[in-house]
Amino acid sequence: MIITDNLLTLFLETRSHSEEICAPLEIEDYVIQPIVDVSPPKWHLGHATWFFEEFILVKYIKEYVRFHPDFAYVFNSYYESMGKRVVRTDRGNLSRPTVSEIYDYRDYVTTHLQSLLEESENQEMFQLVEIGIHHEKQHQELLLTDIKYILGNNPLLPKYNDTFTESPEVVNVSEYITIKEGIYEIGYKGNDFCYDNELGVHKVFLPEYAIANALVTNKEYIEFINDGGYKNSLFWHAEAWDWINANHINKPLYWHHIKDQYHQYTLRGLLPVADNTAVTHISYYEAYAYAQWKGERLPTEFEWEVAQQFFDWGSRWEWTESAYLPYPNYSKASGALGEYNGKFMVNQKVLRGGSVATPNNHTRSTYRNFFHPELRWQFTGLRLVKNK
Repeated sequence: MIITDNLLTLFLETRSHSEEICAPLEIEDYVIQPIVDVSPPKWHLGHATWFFEEFILVKYIKEYVRFHPDFAYVFNSYYESMGKRVVRTDRGNLSRPTVSEIYDYRDYVTTHLQSLLEESENQEMFQLVEIGIHHEKQHQELLLTDIKYILGNNPLLPKYNDTFTESPEVVNVSEYITIKEGIYEIGYKGNDFCYDNELGVHKVFLPEYAIANALVTNKEYIEFINDGGYKNSLFWHAEAWDWINANHINKPLYWHHIKDQYHQYTLRGLLPVADNTAVTHISYYEAYAYAQWKGERLPTEFEWEVAQQFFDWGSRWEWTESAYLPYPNYSKASGALGEYNGKFMVNQKVLRGGSVATPNNHTRSTYRNFFHPELRWQFTGLRLVKNK
């Protein structure tokens, strides 16, 4: 079947790409977990593999033998219905299984799933494999951002490699695109893969607004810093003001002030901050405060989705003003897969677009990413909106 051939190719490419991301690492890098939000690279490699084993191989191969009887406990993430698991904060304490064992585990599961795809015509199974592929693509982005956090918090500031370009230049002069008042359709309408949180096409009413055609740059953000933006409580939510003061936040993550110039740690090492690249590694709190300082605001996710056809996007996950909530008539999947998105729809903000770390063929204009408002280890940025 054509669908099987295409799916098999995508599966094998995805499995290979995760390992390519880890190729520049030293063995010692695989185990580190500096903070709760950052998982060790070897855990990501194991967890993406566990997903295929538990959700597909165990279900569709009669008398399938798991690679290791305890790996389900080690590599389950947050799936309560799938059994007990290692506490998230303890992932960095796992010197065993070894990196070598995890790569053997990956080979074992990849080989079994390849054989299953070559022999089966089960459409339900194909859909689960597709979900597993995109699940691993999500972890490929997390691999890169977690690796950056691990290396970027090493006092030696070691480089990951010499080729990863994380800050393409913003080529557009910032102008504002007017979107007329009206009723617009929101949500995924195609036939290809999407997540359940994108489904439920529905209509929203939007008053007229004007949205920037370019992301806020480092140069613009430095103006905010130099004007005392981090010292003026009037720009900040109360919770955000407490957060920046408790954590001594006064610039984006990975920035260092050296000899009167800002530098930033990148995957290519420590580099001067370039004026005409998009600011990144900022929290929702910081994005909101910057917009307040400018006398403007962040777009809602609906405003972003309607306007995205008129500007370039994809180098930064863009904070929106929207809370992460279900669309009308949202329905969670049955069983453990229902834990994938629905249970996180509280106390988080939606981000749109994609980033330099997002794998190919993984994002789209309806994709709804989501994080807690204080987090900034992802490649996050902002775009401004003016009311008309």
